[in-house]
Amino acid sequence: KRLHATDVTSSSFRLTWPKLLSQESGYYSLEYAPAADPARKRTQQVSGAHSSLVLSDLAPETTYEVVLIPESNVRYFPPQTARVTTLAEEISPVQVLISESGPHSFHVSWAPVLDSVASYQVLYGPLPGNSVKVLEVDGRHNSTVVEHLAPNTTYLVTVTAIYRSGKEKSLSAKACTQEGERG
Repeated sequence: KRLHATDVTSSSFRLTWPKLLSQESGYYSLEYAPAADPARKRTQQVSGAHSSLVLSDLAPETTYEVVLIPESNVRYFPPQTARVTTLAEEISPVQVLISESGPHSFHVSWAPVLDSVASYQVLYGPLPGNSVKVLEVDGRHNSTVVEHLAPNTTYLVTVTAIYRSGKEKSLSAKACTQEGERG
């Protein structure tokens, strides 16, 4: 039984360790840093009642050195160490779907939704042309409605995922509005 990681993603993992302490007998000091950059060490204190913790806001494709120090007021426990490598950042979005198209609006949705995305930008403009409008969408959402469009027009729609790391990935799709009502 020792310190180990589960639920590893590109920006987080869960640490689990044996129950050495109780609420009364002490607390844990958790130190973690990129193996390649020990100066960026972060420290967290965890109640002695806990035996697991999720670390988040981590860099993708990075190996972390983790040290768990049981700070017991009863007896000495040696520190436990682990090395955990986060996953590569997912490429997103992988699909953009246009639906519910009308003369003046359509619905845009995309997949997948990822924890590592802070927000999405939906850019749209008529083809041909260069007048582009932008909608900001919270990273928790995966769809939006684009409105105030011209009827019977082809639009280019680009969804850009803006990662917490600052990286951006985009995917485009074409959408056509319906013909307007005549008369």
